[in-house]
Amino acid sequence: MSLDKIKKLRETTSLGINECRKALAESDGDFDKALIVLKERGISIMEKRQGRKTSQGRIESYIHFSQDMGALVEVNCETDFVARTDAFKKFAKDIAMHIAASNPRYIRKEDVPQDEIPGDKNPQDYYRETCLLEQPFVKDNSLTINEYLQQVIAQTGEKVDIKRFARFALGDSNEEE
Repeated sequence: MSLDKIKKLRETTSLGINECRKALAESDGDFDKALIVLKERGISIMEKRQGRKTSQGRIESYIHFSQDMGALVEVNCETDFVARTDAFKKFAKDIAMHIAASNPRYIRKEDVPQDEIPGDKNPQDYYRETCLLEQPFVKDNSLTINEYLQQVIAQTGEKVDIKRFARFALGDSNEEE
């Protein structure tokens, strides 16, 4: 197992050296298989921690450089230790920026009222447009926000939730006309 592969996997996933080494060992040195191993490990951690309470975290903001749009997001985790890590802070900042750029209306597809889905549209397409977790991540279109969340869960070893968000844009109005 080469150090270059460990380094590349670490750069790709932001996970620790030991986690990357273990994943490469499990996958007989195959980089792509190691990525799958790490993804499955993240899902496994999330399933084990599903019932855990997420009462720590941070509220993050993003204001676009033109000052005409911004977003606030509350991202929760289990401990204040994880909330202070660089990986968690980066995730929260990235999610706030993504919300400002992509304008989701809901966090997950289960939040969408069924009568709101247009009859002439494929529900999955509608979810990708309106649900944060289903959207392709603006900084890396090969990942959805949910997949990015899974990476952060695998990296931190804690349950992480996107609790709520608000997006603001000049000229937008929440009032019904």
